[in-house]
Amino acid sequence: METTGTAPAFATWASRRSVITGIAGVVLLGAIALDTKVVAIGGDEDLRQQAFDPDRFGRDEFPRIRDFVTERAPDAGDLATELAADKSAAVADYGTMAGAFPVMPVELTGTVGEGKSGIFAVDVPGLPDGVSIRVQTGPAINGTELRDIVGDIEFGAFKNQIEYQDAGAGINRAMAAGVLSDLDRETLTGKTISVIGAFTMINPKNWLVTPVALEVQ
Repeated sequence: METTGTAPAFATWASRRSVITGIAGVVLLGAIALDTKVVAIGGDEDLRQQAFDPDRFGRDEFPRIRDFVTERAPDAGDLATELAADKSAAVADYGTMAGAFPVMPVELTGTVGEGKSGIFAVDVPGLPDGVSIRVQTGPAINGTELRDIVGDIEFGAFKNQIEYQDAGAGINRAMAAGVLSDLDRETLTGKTISVIGAFTMINPKNWLVTPVALEVQ
């Protein structure tokens, strides 16, 4: 039987098609590889690491908050006197507005009185009559004074109100871990303490101070 050459031609075409397909596949895989980014688990680009971590935020922010308060804090007696003489001027000199109320830095030394739930009255010499000071010592630290005192940790930088509140709580926990972890609250009454901290001035004669530094003398 006579052959025509159709089969060899078909075989050659099929072979070429296979080569072309193979080359195209290699090129495609190469393109995919170039377009693929490898993200290490636990690395900075791991999406799980990008979720807001209030405790990490607190650890990062607390040192500069502590330094800010320490540099600006007036003596408690001087601050109370200035507030009594001209509250607006004292707030302008020392305070940071946080909503409707200013947050004020302060430095004090006094004798610790009775405490409840980690909040202790402190008898500070030189205060004007009627001014009282309490210091919160934990273990739970409430309020947002430490978040608000620097003035640049703002709601708009966070996803929502929950993250904003969590940021304040994370800073408070970082402070407590660094400043209050070794504090013996059971024996604190009657001792002299020195405190640098901040308070929200809702009542200019009643201060609840959140410390950034606390020393028992």
